[in-house]
Amino acid sequence: MGAVQIVATSIAIGVTVVAIVMFARAVGSMIKIVRLGQPDPTRTDSIPQRVATTLRETLGHTRMLKWTWIGVAHWFVFVGFFSLAFTVAEAMGEVVNPEFELPIIGGWAPYGLAMEFIATALIICIVALTVVRQVNRRKAQSRFRGSAMGQAYYVEFTITMIGVCILLIRGFKDAAGHFPYPTWSAPISHGLGAILPSKGALTMVTIIALIKLLVSWIFFIVISKNLTMGVAWHRFAAFFNIFFKKKADGGVALGALKPVMSGGKVLDFEEADPEKDLFGVGRVEDFTWKGLLDFSTCTECGRCQSQCPAWNTGKPLSPKLLITSLRDHAYAKAPYLLAGGGKDLMGEEQGTAEQLAGVNVLALAEADRPLIGGEDVMGVIDPDVLWSCTTCGACVEQCPVDIEHVDHIVDMRRYQVMIESNFPSEAGVMLKNLENKGNPWGANPNSREDWTKGLDFEVPRVDGETEFEYLFWVGCAGALEDKAKKTTRAVATLLHEAGVSFAILGNGEGCTGDPARRIGNEFLYQMLAQQNVETLNEAGVKKIVATCPHCFNTIGNEYPELGGKYEVVHHTELLSHLVSTGKLTPVVPIEGGLTYHDPCYLGRHNRVFAPPREVLGSIAPLTEMPRNSERSFCCGAGGARMFMEETIGKRINVDRVEEAIGTGAQTIAVGCPFCFTMLGDGVTGKKAAGEAAEAVEVVDVATVLLRSIKPSEGAPAS
Repeated sequence: MGAVQIVATSIAIGVTVVAIVMFARAVGSMIKIVRLGQPDPTRTDSIPQRVATTLRETLGHTRMLKWTWIGVAHWFVFVGFFSLAFTVAEAMGEVVNPEFELPIIGGWAPYGLAMEFIATALIICIVALTVVRQVNRRKAQSRFRGSAMGQAYYVEFTITMIGVCILLIRGFKDAAGHFPYPTWSAPISHGLGAILPSKGALTMVTIIALIKLLVSWIFFIVISKNLTMGVAWHRFAAFFNIFFKKKADGGVALGALKPVMSGGKVLDFEEADPEKDLFGVGRVEDFTWKGLLDFSTCTECGRCQSQCPAWNTGKPLSPKLLITSLRDHAYAKAPYLLAGGGKDLMGEEQGTAEQLAGVNVLALAEADRPLIGGEDVMGVIDPDVLWSCTTCGACVEQCPVDIEHVDHIVDMRRYQVMIESNFPSEAGVMLKNLENKGNPWGANPNSREDWTKGLDFEVPRVDGETEFEYLFWVGCAGALEDKAKKTTRAVATLLHEAGVSFAILGNGEGCTGDPARRIGNEFLYQMLAQQNVETLNEAGVKKIVATCPHCFNTIGNEYPELGGKYEVVHHTELLSHLVSTGKLTPVVPIEGGLTYHDPCYLGRHNRVFAPPREVLGSIAPLTEMPRNSERSFCCGAGGARMFMEETIGKRINVDRVEEAIGTGAQTIAVGCPFCFTMLGDGVTGKKAAGEAAEAVEVVDVATVLLRSIKPSEGAPAS
């Protein structure tokens, strides 16, 4: 061992020990912080299924590959990063002995080929991803806006340097005549060996191996000092975040909302005590440990941001920045909480003076910040951010590490509504209407059957004697809102034509509670839902068909928690079945072009993409909008936004209507009464501005089908 090797070995050992100790301590600190969250016992069921999901999403990169070649490039970086463990071990030996090869596999041609390919692919792909970052960051609505760009460049530099060092080490070994791999298994290394000097080549092997080790271990030292460096930490935390995801089978955290939890148990409102139980999230430590793990895992890639309808229309909500703000706040407040600090639900400090004596002033200041509040009170999350969310789920759908944005947002809304009584004034009107009239518009509840007037057949009612297969759940909009009534009449007519046995509750139907729940009033939701479940169970209902995706989602996914278990289908699913079985036969094609808007709560939340398209495709060719299916753009009405004014930025429905008009289609088909209203209003505005042809119209899928089957009844009177 020469002098170079002695010095290099000493440095390598020292840095390695320091890095491993610091990294271990950092992991320990991160675990302590995550454990500050509330208990959540729902994350450890179905262990084998969770393991399979984790392997599928990580090794298979199933979520990243939705972004095609970017996903492929990231896969090579992912594989390369963890394969570098072998090359780190090699480098440790090479600083001691530049001729060192790994035992057993060292010199084995397939291993040489694998490392050659991985190192080359790693360099190419990380450079490509860096270019993507550079190109995207210059866009006005870049998904990287707000991300820690310096940290990202450092990570990309580290990975690039490691790949370059691997090839240079192999090249100098070849130049020195001590490279055991044949040309076919290491062509680039042999090519480098042919142009690199042979004199002093082995010394260069030691020096570059040391550089490689320094770059690698300094990376671990840097991230150990920066626990909020998500662009680096997600490489380790993502495995656990995916394993503990909401749905063990790998489904996205959409559909049913997470129930209100307190102390690891679902809150029973009849026995709840506001002085002891949590009513949503009012402080960062009120999130569950999984919530804190979510915040720690965010990679700041901005895929959620790029798909968010609020962000894309100039509103302050960015799902990414919301998560990173909560992360930064949690880690800044952690020293205070770990020392024993914290306020009880009445606002009294629980930590003693002795416990808090050693807490730094920044952590104490962070502890005083309200979770929700404007700049004047140094709030962590601005109220406009919280209330801009439509709960469309685009963020959750796109997140490659399974962060559950919607559940976190609704949890914060719950505290604001039920404890602080702090929410947009228009929402207060809607909540009062739900309490007093059983519908968000405040309409006469005895007018729910008025839509049946004028039909040329009798719509059966649930009366305890009438037998029926399907309960037709009309919904508040379908029964009370003029535009939606057209859809209700069309569906009833089609079911009658197909000979489907169905009945309605009529005036006995009440709001499902979806707008109350999404805005955060869980108490009101449960009151409405329990009343409906009681009504449905008394009627012996087994199957339900609903025209509103919000009702469809609530009854199908959330009522089971309250004892209401039914087979629930959306009307487009039933209509698709009736068309495919020949019970309904389209005859007249739709002229002028046809496009379809996926409702968020039908598509993303419940994965119903094909049935509406099957119905429409049986009538006329369908022209898809650029953003469709799981990437469909929201209409702007979800999350109770239907009942709140949209005063910031561009209107979401206008953005979507412009996309629909851009297809050239005259008929814009929808499958949701909220979408019907929002897109219809957008089209009306565009016509008034002379930016849309008079022939352009928004209609439900059911109306399109009815026009094809019975043209004379294709536009039912309201």
